[in-house]
Amino acid sequence: MDFIVKGWSYVLSTVLALLPIVNPLATVGVLLAITAGLSERERIAQTRRACVYMALILIAFLVAGGLIMSFFGISIPGLRIAGGLIVSYIGFRMLFPEPKTITSQEQREALEKEDVSFTPLAMPSLSGPGSIAVVIGLSSTLRGGDVLLGHVFMAVGIVITALISYLILRAATPLQAMLGATGINAISRIMGFILVCIGVQFVINGVLEIVGGIA
Repeated sequence: MDFIVKGWSYVLSTVLALLPIVNPLATVGVLLAITAGLSERERIAQTRRACVYMALILIAFLVAGGLIMSFFGISIPGLRIAGGLIVSYIGFRMLFPEPKTITSQEQREALEKEDVSFTPLAMPSLSGPGSIAVVIGLSSTLRGGDVLLGHVFMAVGIVITALISYLILRAATPLQAMLGATGINAISRIMGFILVCIGVQFVINGVLEIVGGIA
């Protein structure tokens, strides 16, 4: 029973931490812009591949996060503070947004090539620096016997986040018509506030670890 409770707490914490920063609603406009010449069936196929790529990218950083930290000599408190600052910055940008657009060159390149699922959809739109920092930060909280269990259930959380993103992006056309720019912006601002809170908590945890180590 404890195993199940602990496992699903990892799943829930991963989804709640990732979903606001992945923010598939903010990618709806980008998706519609770069797939304007595709049929609905082709757009859905691109969306499905993008979400699969997103899950694979984040799971790779989840598994390799510890190795990356060891290679570059990054401490866990340092990672938490850096990740918290990145997440807070992204949250502030969502609270006080600029239009989420791609450059004319990026759009031209996207329209010219057949597959836009990896870039710019999977990276950087869905799995950018913020979500990667969150995943590595979450993996750094695991200790002892919880490492394997945590990685497995966090990977499940990443897959669930990718599935939610796919369902939202698949409904891009009706969502844009139903919510409009105002509705999407309102939801993005709410997610931005949640992100600021997550980022600040990351920084607090990192500072407390440093103070505790000094003491």
